[in-house]
Amino acid sequence: MRSCSLSGLVVLMVAGAVGAAQPGGIEAVTRPSSDVMLKFVQSGRLVSVDVAQGDRVAEGDALVRLDDAVERLELERLKAAAENRVHVEAAEAQVVQRKADLRKLEWAGQKGAATEWEIEHARLDVTIGELSVAKAEFDHVQAGREYARAKAALERMRLVSPISGVVEWLFVEEGEAVQALEEVVRVVRVDPLWIDVPVPLEAARGLAKGAAATVRFPGPKGKTVRGQVVHVSSVADAAAETLTVRVEAPNRSGRPAGERVRVEFAQDTGGPES
Repeated sequence: MRSCSLSGLVVLMVAGAVGAAQPGGIEAVTRPSSDVMLKFVQSGRLVSVDVAQGDRVAEGDALVRLDDAVERLELERLKAAAENRVHVEAAEAQVVQRKADLRKLEWAGQKGAATEWEIEHARLDVTIGELSVAKAEFDHVQAGREYARAKAALERMRLVSPISGVVEWLFVEEGEAVQALEEVVRVVRVDPLWIDVPVPLEAARGLAKGAAATVRFPGPKGKTVRGQVVHVSSVADAAAETLTVRVEAPNRSGRPAGERVRVEFAQDTGGPES
């Protein structure tokens, strides 16, 4: 391993595969910082494909949609049921009427014009009416939940991008039938890029999240960018005696993922050893 002191930092230049010193740093391969394969959880027929391969999409953009005509009709029915409080209001009105009847019977009982049995029966009618109100309220809440469930089911009829990125692959066409869990569209984010670097164990000592890294891209005019460590693995590769260190590097120029690059780390020598 070769190291040189520079303003309290040591630039580590080590070979990835065997840990031998090499000028230019450790060789590794770039990959997308997000790579999402989107699928439907149910079968259906595609009625809308709103993107093409290579399109840039933002988080939340609609990509494809299944035929949802039946689901929309069901949603309208459940919405009407969820917003309808007539049965609740009717039960409340019935309780008001039964309480009025009870008051009259109690007054009549004081005059000897009503029996105790009639009064007790009226009291039970009030109790039954109050329970009917509670049941109507419960049914109304359940209708609201059914409506919410139907809305969620309708949302599953379309795929939206969970990230901002590029449509890498589109596996379907409009009008095509798709099966549940069949691959539909792949979206990737290549800015920033991630690079999983196999750092020899001895060289990895002291590296931590936030540490600076320099990434050199290939080619006669290979660009060099400054990145940073975003993760240090907790488990080493015993056979290769390396520890995987993930580096995040900006990629505003839109270079493709999958390139071989070289990575150098700047490490504070005063940090604690693992």
